[in-house]
Amino acid sequence: MDCASKKTVVPGVIQQSCSSTTLEVFPTIKYQRIEGFGGAVTDAVGINWKSLPSLLQDSFIRSYFSANGLEYNMLRVPIGGCDFSTHAYAYNELPENDKQLSNYTLAPEDILYKIPMIKSIMRVATAPVHIVATTWSPPLWMKTHQTYGGFSRLERQYYQTYADYHLKFLEKYNQSGIPVWGITTTNEPINGVISLAPFNSLGWDIQEMGEWILNNLGPTIRNSAFKDLKILAGDDQRATMPYWFNVMFARYPKALDYVDGMAVHFYTDNIIPAAVFDAVTLTHPEKFILATEACEGSYPWQKDKVLLGSWDRAVTYIKDILEDLNYNLVGWIDWNLCLNRGGGPNWVGNFVDSPIIVDEDKQEFLKQPMFYAMGHFSKFIPRESIRIKVVEKKHLLTPSLRHVAFVTPKNTIVVIVYNNGEARTIRLKNGMKQATFNLAADSITTVEFPYE
Repeated sequence: MDCASKKTVVPGVIQQSCSSTTLEVFPTIKYQRIEGFGGAVTDAVGINWKSLPSLLQDSFIRSYFSANGLEYNMLRVPIGGCDFSTHAYAYNELPENDKQLSNYTLAPEDILYKIPMIKSIMRVATAPVHIVATTWSPPLWMKTHQTYGGFSRLERQYYQTYADYHLKFLEKYNQSGIPVWGITTTNEPINGVISLAPFNSLGWDIQEMGEWILNNLGPTIRNSAFKDLKILAGDDQRATMPYWFNVMFARYPKALDYVDGMAVHFYTDNIIPAAVFDAVTLTHPEKFILATEACEGSYPWQKDKVLLGSWDRAVTYIKDILEDLNYNLVGWIDWNLCLNRGGGPNWVGNFVDSPIIVDEDKQEFLKQPMFYAMGHFSKFIPRESIRIKVVEKKHLLTPSLRHVAFVTPKNTIVVIVYNNGEARTIRLKNGMKQATFNLAADSITTVEFPYE
């Protein structure tokens, strides 16, 4: 008998199976609760989206956020400019040395692109959209070096002003009808310490950041109308997690009272093991970790910044998300929702790939394999889903699968499996119930069934 053809499901009955692999779920053994999945609305995203005809603008939003799309429920939004802008800028650039931030107004990019796009998203989304806002650089007059990129720190006399800078943004966006769910404590702060990048950055060390959270940012937010806002520290690579969490909060333990969780980026995940997350989850399980930025095409050796139709780049996303979820991360936010055919615009030429590429000349947008890879997670793991234990049992020489399982608020069990080998049949088991199904070679498969 051809074992690969056997896919019969008989509820409540143990079936014979020719599979060499069994995945057994244990719904009563639970781990983290999911916050969500999404992408970023940068200036570049808004510019590309706005270049499309109105019908395609709507189709784009629905592709990501509607019930017929990926059902994204999170966004990341820059506070001011970032490298994915057409020029470097911040709010309240003039007058200089203005501690009162008397000229704090939103930029044309907010008014023309980001706010209209976010409002369109909010109208279509199937769940409340949780927005994480992040500053790349404050105005130059707050910094030790008068440049947007490269080496730079915050002048101590502006510690409170920089906290107020974040509060003003929350007020402005809230007045525009866009509530912000969380902020991070500055994008990739290591960049400004060792001058890693030419784009907008602000450097912090653990002493400076600990003091600023404890004495300025934390009290400013908690004593405001936005006291329930989530504050996420870190917002840098995996390698920095012990640095920001263990060392900084060991020196400034009271600062931890203001911090809800840690934000982490993707770019060293291929060399730094996910076990570094245990520094947070094992010592402070009440603090969550959220992945807040990832993209392909960013490494110097990736000459093709945009690689249309790349399954390999989708696989990178799949493996990273599976690994993060299995190490208790509560969500995964991609970088730009869309870019142009060149991977921009980007004012320093830091072009990268995106799940959707907009072709302004042809007035169309192209969904890449990365887009569909994201959908296996965002579409089938809604907010408040809880990860459960899943055990793989296999023959000694059978290659291992990558997998994760959840109980959803709909009272279903979702199992996501990535098979990087040849096609095979596997058995999925929950107590006395089981079924067999086929996995195509080099594929991702999602299975959902009632939790009874």
